Amino acid sequence: MARGPKKHMKRLNAPKHWMLDKLTGTYAPKPSSGPHKQRECLPLIIFLRNRLKYALNGREVRSILMQRLIKVDGKVRTDSTFPTGFLDVISIEKTDEHFRLIYDIKGRFTVHRINAEEAKFKLGKVRRVQLGQGGIPFAVTHDGRTIRYPDPLVKVNDSVKIDLESGKIVDFIKFEVGNVAMVTGGRNMGRVGIITHRERHHGGFDIVHVKDAKERAFATRLTNVFVIGDSNKPWISLPKDKGIKLTIAEERDVRREKAAAAASA
Repeated sequence: MARGPKKHMKRLNAPKHWMLDKLTGTYAPKPSSGPHKQRECLPLIIFLRNRLKYALNGREVRSILMQRLIKVDGKVRTDSTFPTGFLDVISIEKTDEHFRLIYDIKGRFTVHRINAEEAKFKLGKVRRVQLGQGGIPFAVTHDGRTIRYPDPLVKVNDSVKIDLESGKIVDFIKFEVGNVAMVTGGRNMGRVGIITHRERHHGGFDIVHVKDAKERAFATRLTNVFVIGDSNKPWISLPKDKGIKLTIAEERDVRREKAAAAASA
């Protein structure tokens, strides 16, 4: 008889974008409950051990965290399975390194280094705008933040720029045609493009049409679209592929060019 929440996660059941191999064990780190969903997060242990290679095993990760060296969104985190997610800022002050969790075009979290200036803020997608107790308006973002007294113009699906020091909204971007957005779910995860059209389906899912820098158009659900900048200028730096998905043939050509360059060198 199962009593209470599950405390384990089998390795084969872990999200594919963690890129854990099948054979090095039975289990995977189960993310703690936190600001991001289990299937859409990256536990700190995987980031430090498997991505950055700063630790060889779980014990070393815990010793790094217990020295209070790792900050997520400006707060020290000591839980090795703390769920970090989309656009979170991970800072290591001892090495003066800052990372923003962001998807590559394959829909996996990439190690994206940012400068100290960019590490002072993050973007949050507004999930709800409501009136709370005493008629106080508040907005809830995609990473579980409740921010009181937002700008009256901020609506659901807009993105807000949050100052991590104070937790206040500094600026916001409207969800509208002509703004640049990143896709955070579905087949086109990690792609970046300009919003060209929004189809409204009453009683169904609204569909958003996006066109990338190579003029390739694609469509996805409204819930998967995250506005990251106004007009065609993103407010955050993008990983090296700039959110442009290549066809299989183009990927092959890039590989061949690299191999040819390596052979000639």
